[in-house]
Amino acid sequence: MFWYGKRWKKGCLVFLAAAALLAAGCSIETTNGAKVADLDYEIVEEAQIPEEVKAVIEEKKAADFKTTYELDGDLYIVRGYGEQETGGYSICIRDLYLTSNAILFDTELVGPRKGEQVSSGPSYPYIVIKTEKRDESTIFE
Repeated sequence: MFWYGKRWKKGCLVFLAAAALLAAGCSIETTNGAKVADLDYEIVEEAQIPEEVKAVIEEKKAADFKTTYELDGDLYIVRGYGEQETGGYSICIRDLYLTSNAILFDTELVGPRKGEQVSSGPSYPYIVIKTEKRDESTIFE
């Protein structure tokens, strides 16, 4: 029984050491929202959206989604607002800028104006912007 106890203690020590090493590798990265620089971008028209990006949009468009896609040195940032009951929605870009460790992309869904003629079927509003590829992660506001 004494031998089993020592073996059990060694096993526990090895487990605790491994857990400590794993925990040391994990961290929470905070984002300082202070603007470092504005980013140049262009809104990508539907006909100019790369097929790879279109496929991602088609797959996710029914629900609210936020995604990025890197292609040929460019970063495509896509924000979709899911299924809406009617047409007439637009998306306003509030801001796109660089912080010390992230790209911040802030948009707003704007509904149809009162009395505006809109299509009666559902719509799936989204926006695609293209900017220079960067290493920072993208934060959607």
